[in-house]
Amino acid sequence: MQELVTQLNRTGRRLSKGHRRIAAYIEAHYDKVAGMTANRLSACVGVSDSTVVRFATALGYEGYAQFQRALQELVSHRLTAGQRVEMAADLQPAEALPTVLRSDMHNLRETLEGVDSQVFDRAVRRLLEARSIYVMGLRSAAVLAQFAGYYLNYIFDDVHLVSSGATDVFEEISRMKSGDVLLGISFPRYSTRTLEAMRFAKRTGAQVIALTDGPMSPLAEVADDTLFARTEMASFVDSLTAPMAMINALLVALGLERRDALAEHFRQLEAIWDTYAVYLEEGRGGQEEE
Repeated sequence: MQELVTQLNRTGRRLSKGHRRIAAYIEAHYDKVAGMTANRLSACVGVSDSTVVRFATALGYEGYAQFQRALQELVSHRLTAGQRVEMAADLQPAEALPTVLRSDMHNLRETLEGVDSQVFDRAVRRLLEARSIYVMGLRSAAVLAQFAGYYLNYIFDDVHLVSSGATDVFEEISRMKSGDVLLGISFPRYSTRTLEAMRFAKRTGAQVIALTDGPMSPLAEVADDTLFARTEMASFVDSLTAPMAMINALLVALGLERRDALAEHFRQLEAIWDTYAVYLEEGRGGQEEE
């Protein structure tokens, strides 16, 4: 309990008896508390709602909501898949749709409110000036890396998607050097391999951009610039809505910076796509008429 209190107590104040009961409960059930309302936490501990709110403010937070977000950041990298399932133990199947959509909207709102436009602009500039671009995301973050890599290939000539396939990730980034940029993407539970690759990139003199969930992420310690996107989840499934939106914004900004070259590239691609019928033509179905 003391370790958690030390981590959370930003003011140095001594906690009252009721507050220590709350702290002890959080230490024992941090995985469940991260998803609890103040009302639910007060019922579990046996204190009043106001005591829970005062507990949060005594620790230096504006209210319970801010405290809960800090707690979620603190414990998110410690949650196992099983603990994530337990977070949604009280959720009924019929509640899944509205709960998940509201959670994703909350993630988008928090991401927008917390975005640092100067960091975003620096990340755009680093990518525009890169000799080669490497994009890396493993496990659930792999879909984000694939999406980013797919569209970056339209904008730039030398883009590499780093994945855990037939070769080791370090073989894929072994030619990285000064002037290159690695975009590393990872969210709780953070990928050790992605973090190691980012450190390797730094040693080669390359620049590193991270896309992760918050300043407590280990990726933020390594990256030259870090883009934050909220990923609070309703269950064991990672919420990738806000990270995908951040990638979309990054791609749009890059595309606008290289508008003329991108337009010419797409004109050439459209001719190729038409020649080889890559896409269905308007008014045609999926089968040829006999």
